[in-house]
Amino acid sequence: METLLKVNNLHVSFSTYAGKVQAVRGVNLYLKKGETLAIVGESGSGKSVTSKSIMRLLPSNSAQIEDGEILFEGRDLANLPEREMEKIRGSEISMIFQDPMTALNPTMTIGNQIIESLLIHQKLNKTQALQKAIELLKLVGIPNAETRVKQFPHQFSGGMRQRVVIAIALACNPKVLIADEPTTALDVTIQAQILDLMKDIQKKMGTSIIIITHDLGVVANIADRVAVMYAGKIVETGTVEEVFYNPQHPYTWGLLGSMPNMETKEDLIAIPGSPPDLINPPKGDPFAERNEFALKVDYLREPPMFKLTETHYAATWLLHGKAPKIERPLKLDKKRLTVTKPVQKDAIEITVPNEPLIEVKNLKKYFNIGKNELLRAVDNLTFDIYKGETLGLVGESGCGKSTTGRTLMKLYEATEGEVLFQKEAVHGKKNSSELKQFNRKVQMIFQDPYASLNPRKTVADIIAEGIDIHGLAKTKEDRRQRVYELLETVGLNRDHANRYPHEFSGGQRQRIGIARALAVEPEFIIADEPISALDVSIQAQVVNLMKKLQKERGLTYLFIAHDLSMIKHISDRVGVMYLGSMVELASSDDLYNEPLHPYTQALLSAVPVPDPMREKSRERIILEGDLPSPSNPPSGCRFRTRCPHAIETCAKMAPEWKEAKPNHWVACHIINS
Repeated sequence: METLLKVNNLHVSFSTYAGKVQAVRGVNLYLKKGETLAIVGESGSGKSVTSKSIMRLLPSNSAQIEDGEILFEGRDLANLPEREMEKIRGSEISMIFQDPMTALNPTMTIGNQIIESLLIHQKLNKTQALQKAIELLKLVGIPNAETRVKQFPHQFSGGMRQRVVIAIALACNPKVLIADEPTTALDVTIQAQILDLMKDIQKKMGTSIIIITHDLGVVANIADRVAVMYAGKIVETGTVEEVFYNPQHPYTWGLLGSMPNMETKEDLIAIPGSPPDLINPPKGDPFAERNEFALKVDYLREPPMFKLTETHYAATWLLHGKAPKIERPLKLDKKRLTVTKPVQKDAIEITVPNEPLIEVKNLKKYFNIGKNELLRAVDNLTFDIYKGETLGLVGESGCGKSTTGRTLMKLYEATEGEVLFQKEAVHGKKNSSELKQFNRKVQMIFQDPYASLNPRKTVADIIAEGIDIHGLAKTKEDRRQRVYELLETVGLNRDHANRYPHEFSGGQRQRIGIARALAVEPEFIIADEPISALDVSIQAQVVNLMKKLQKERGLTYLFIAHDLSMIKHISDRVGVMYLGSMVELASSDDLYNEPLHPYTQALLSAVPVPDPMREKSRERIILEGDLPSPSNPPSGCRFRTRCPHAIETCAKMAPEWKEAKPNHWVACHIINS
């Protein structure tokens, strides 16, 4: 197969006030015609910088390609004049960006945004370009393309916007398509559609793809080869089968161990610590400080790339002929990459009693969106959350998960229905003392660890805010000690107390958010997508921490997420929401082993599995169309417009919420008939 793109010894740095960040340090990779190369690694490993270097999209005022070649069909892009690069960018090499909303211009129609590159690169007239734009929208699966080509980005769903971004990238039939986290912001069903679309387009057009992701399930689904990046370097590369079934670098072991397994609830293998500071990169192997198997030489000399096969290479001294033989830690062998602190002997062991802490009865939350139109975000929910359990809540974006969490916490007033916390009504009039007491018992961990912390406050003041409000500390010294204890509880240290949020990584910020929630000694915590913004290795750390705290403190969780594999891992029971209603509720094992509702079956079939053989042989249930608008839901069963099994009754009446089998509730005419 012909090599289309080759990167040799690429070095890229950024000038900052603190010093020069060596973001990419000697990267070598190649891409063959018609293949898919996945680049994986934690945030800050250099994945996106490498891809933007290929496109020459780095900020000219701070970034610099210091050394190396980027050879595309024999031309070195690193030294190509900008005018020549403009002819290649968008025409021969295109890019799909991570966030489809910021990648599209909100003031231009979709058609004009596609036409733009066609007029520049293909020299078509406006009529020809418009026709080509319509054809591209049809190619990426957008219905009514002739009408939608005239619409604006805000009139499209997230999945549809990402399809438009792909259409723009494909407009000039590029030879190389770079996809930077193309599915991170999407629901699992939309993610499956986008990945299938990319594979289909590759077959039809012979495009070579570089996909950048931290989701190893996505890699198993789409990639031919994998490059694992760490601290600006590629530490392992090989075919997808070699890297998944015979990984050789301890960092790759850690990434694979961090992925939740749908078939077990074992603790995740979290990689300890955090990546090194690339202003002052460490001497030797940059992973040595986090590697429990590090040798003395790892701290002195950087390992070379050891050849395992013609396609498989890894940079670790463990592959040296004189190194001790260390087998990859396997979950089945009960081995761990990290040494976790043992649970204290006086920790409270929680068994889930049959005593509801939260009772939700016929809950409705509507929003008035003007012109007498109501957005029915939550519509007739009934469920309980038992003391000491974790209830997972899943569903596509816009199904009402977060609104449910915020209504339970009284951030939103219920439109109708009832929420009881410890047998007392949450909604309705409460005096300041009652409200204060409720706010102490119920806390929330928010989705975005960057936006949820006050940048002007120190970590100590952020964590102690609840302590101050509720008067839990008698003296300043008592307050300080409480903050120190909370920091240590979530795996941080006392030195962090006087720092500000910008001085921490995403995973550390989320730990601070957890410490803040724990400060007032709550009984119930609502975790709203607490790990969606984090790398897979950091996700494992946060989830393991939450499970440990639950055991020690007897906490009850409502865990909201769109990552179904992680929900399975942490939850005792799982509720599936669709368009404001609950469609299924069961124990996590029952739900995943025997899903009853067609929507649950479709969601589970779309979860990417970090196993190339299984992933590529699995059958998916493809949902037709987009999620309908909550302001105008379909009559009868709300899922009927996308359900492959819909019958006449589904259009006439809403299905009853019934116990189809012991402790397994479902709302479906077919199941309950």
